[in-house]
Amino acid sequence: MRHWRGLLATAIGVALTACAPAAVGVPAGSPATPIGQDDVVRDLLDYVRSQNTTGFIVVRGGKTLVEENWPAPEDPTFAIFRYGPTNSGALFEDVASQQKSFIAVLTAVATDKSLIDVDRPVSDYIGAGWSKAAPEQERRIRVIHILQMNSGLDEKFAYVAPPGTKFFYNTPVYAVSKRILVAASKLSLEQLTQDWLTGPAGMTETDWRQRPAALAGVGNNTGFVTSPRDTARFGQMILNGGVASNGKRIVSAANLAALFAPSPSNSAYGRLWWLNGGEGGVRADGRPSTGRLIPAAPADLVAAFGFLDRRLYIVPSLDLVVVRTGADAPDADFDQQLWLRLARAVGGESVAPQDTP
Repeated sequence: MRHWRGLLATAIGVALTACAPAAVGVPAGSPATPIGQDDVVRDLLDYVRSQNTTGFIVVRGGKTLVEENWPAPEDPTFAIFRYGPTNSGALFEDVASQQKSFIAVLTAVATDKSLIDVDRPVSDYIGAGWSKAAPEQERRIRVIHILQMNSGLDEKFAYVAPPGTKFFYNTPVYAVSKRILVAASKLSLEQLTQDWLTGPAGMTETDWRQRPAALAGVGNNTGFVTSPRDTARFGQMILNGGVASNGKRIVSAANLAALFAPSPSNSAYGRLWWLNGGEGGVRADGRPSTGRLIPAAPADLVAAFGFLDRRLYIVPSLDLVVVRTGADAPDADFDQQLWLRLARAVGGESVAPQDTP
C-alpha cells in the first residue's frame, strides 16, 4: 500500500496529451492508504465531512487515493434524494442536475451514431408544438440550444428571446433533451443509458428512477440515481477522452470535446457542463461571474453540478477526478473552500511513494 500524500505529490504535473491515456480502473476496494497522517490531508477531509458530505472520492492517474463514506445527515430535503445503501457502504442518491452532464454524453453518443444532429430543429425529433412559441419561432430552436441553455424559452416554454442569444438555466426545457434521445434512438431512456454508457463502462450502480411527488414541480420527473464510485468511473471515462477504464470506447474524442466548448451566451457553460476557464460568465442563478467559477481551481476544470452541492470535478491538467455527494453544504463558499484545501493537498512538497505493510 502506498502513502496517500506521496501518490498525490508525485502525480503533480501529469496532463492529458492529444491521445487518450491508457485505460485505467477505479479500484473497487478501500482507499490505498490510511487517511489522516498529514495535516493538509486531514484538514481537507475534516472540512469535507463537516459539510454534510456522504461520499467523497479522489482519483488521480486512475488510482483511487481517497474513498470516504459518512452517515447521512438528518435533512428532510436530502431524504427525498436518498435510495438506500450500496454494497460498499455508500449511498445511492438522485444526483439532481448532475444528470444533465450524463445526458450531454449520451447525446454525443447519439451524434456518433448519426441519430442526432445538434444543428437540426428540436421539432425534427419530437414534432411541432412542443413549446408555446409561434411555429416559426419554435422552428428556429435547435438541439444545440437545449444543450447550451439558450433556447430563448422560459420555464413555462414561452418564447422570450431569440434562440442562442441569452443563457437561462432552464431545467424544464432541458428535460426535452431526454425526449429527443428517446425519439431519435427508439429506445427507452433506461435502455439507451444501459446500452450506450453504464453497461460498456461497467457502471453497475446507476439507474433512472421516477421521482417522488415532492419533486413534481421541478419539470424534470426522472431522477438519475447513482453512487460515488459510478460517478468516479464516469469522470475517469471523460478524463480518458471517451474511453472507459475497461478499454471500451464510449464516445468519440471529437464529440466529447465539443461538450466543453464555451457557448456563445455563457463562457462558463458548454453543453450541459460547467466550465471554469472563462473570465466571466453567468451562474445557474443568473448572477454574472467576473472571473472563474472557482478561483482556487485550475482553469481547465470542467464540472457537473447538482442541487445539494453534488459535485463531479474533472481536471485534465492534474489527471484528477473528484466526486462529492451528500446534503446541502452549510458553507456558502463551498466550492472555493474545498478547492483551496484540494490545491494544498495536490501542491504540497513532493514525497516519494512508500510501500507500507
